[in-house]
Amino acid sequence: MALIEFKDVSFQYPNGFSAVEHVSFSIEQGESIAIVGQNGAGKTTTVKMMNGLLKPTEGTVVVDGMDTRSFTAAQLSRKTGYVFQNPDDQIFHNTVGDEIRFGPQVLGFDREKTETLVKFAAQVTGLEKDMDENPYNLPLSIRKFVTIASVIAMDVDIFVLDEPTAGQDQYGIRTLETMLKILREKGKTIITITHDMEYVVNNFEKVMVMAHKNLLRVDHPRKIFMEDALLEESMLIPPYISSLVKDLGIKEDVFTQEEIIEYYLSRK
Repeated sequence: MALIEFKDVSFQYPNGFSAVEHVSFSIEQGESIAIVGQNGAGKTTTVKMMNGLLKPTEGTVVVDGMDTRSFTAAQLSRKTGYVFQNPDDQIFHNTVGDEIRFGPQVLGFDREKTETLVKFAAQVTGLEKDMDENPYNLPLSIRKFVTIASVIAMDVDIFVLDEPTAGQDQYGIRTLETMLKILREKGKTIITITHDMEYVVNNFEKVMVMAHKNLLRVDHPRKIFMEDALLEESMLIPPYISSLVKDLGIKEDVFTQEEIIEYYLSRK
């Protein structure tokens, strides 16, 4: 059985706006998936149904065998951790350490386990030196890591990250990439909404393309970004490497910066 399964799922807000229509897909334990598409494609609504913040209007969402309609968001949060795009929607403690520590305490972890998880979360997000700081004294990019760390400390199996690279410099993006690698090694499932196609290419082997409130394609980014018709329909701008390869007239299967270097070295 898949860890997450959407079966012909639709969602309509109380005002009658339809955000997701007849979406079906499955995600296995340990997969890392990027969800891409323009604003209004249904990405955020879809991931909010993974932890019970929203319940499907039609169809069924199953997370680790649990039909989300039968469980509260609090119950599902033990399985799926959600990191909002805006960290200010999540932070409410006076120190970074207290913010990270709150989740495992609510879950009832003993002191030793809590402190082990807090230390690990701070390490992988680069927050060790900021534990006594008020989060609101830190820049937005660092506050985003505070909310990520607070979810990591809850030791959930599924991480949902909404636009984690937004507002990050290269150091922040490298920290995110290292963090993702560590979480994957621990067998965690990672689902990321992003408009950063370079981040997708460098870190994910599966991409879900959403448009028109539906799911258009699930595939490897190499295939996604080489298909002009799909990019046009979903209004996605391919990563610069894909555009460069086309502009240079390279016909071989070259997709990353390293592959371009290897391509030219092999022609010498």
